[in-house]
Amino acid sequence: MTGVVVARRGRRPAGSGVPLTFEVIAAAVRERIQSGRIQPGDPLPTQSSLMREFGASSLTVQKAMALLKQEGWAVSRPGKGAFVAHHDHAADNADDLDGPETTAPVGGTTARVQALERALAEAVQQIADLRARVEALESGGGERGR
Repeated sequence: MTGVVVARRGRRPAGSGVPLTFEVIAAAVRERIQSGRIQPGDPLPTQSSLMREFGASSLTVQKAMALLKQEGWAVSRPGKGAFVAHHDHAADNADDLDGPETTAPVGGTTARVQALERALAEAVQQIADLRARVEALESGGGERGR
């Protein structure tokens, strides 16, 4: 990490544009994911390895990991660690470098919730259709048996 100026305190100097250490760490891990060096489902670097690599405290690394999780890049598995979240990086357009996929993963938390809501609505509709069929068969079948 040569040539990168990082603010060492938790407060950014007004108007400086200098990234805080946790932002630098999150950006570096995000870049590794986007470049494919770390694949969906792979474990993320450990807290201690990131602390060594960036000369950061455990709290700073925890803030970076929290940011990655908040953005949908990482997921935690209790007792196992942090892993790269699974995403649909559709075609990763090299022409569209300003698109949302350069700053946030496609299929993040909001998209997953929406997909689950759609699937739930479809399941509810299928149950209602099946219930109507059963009722029709029971009412029709009862009359046939007489």
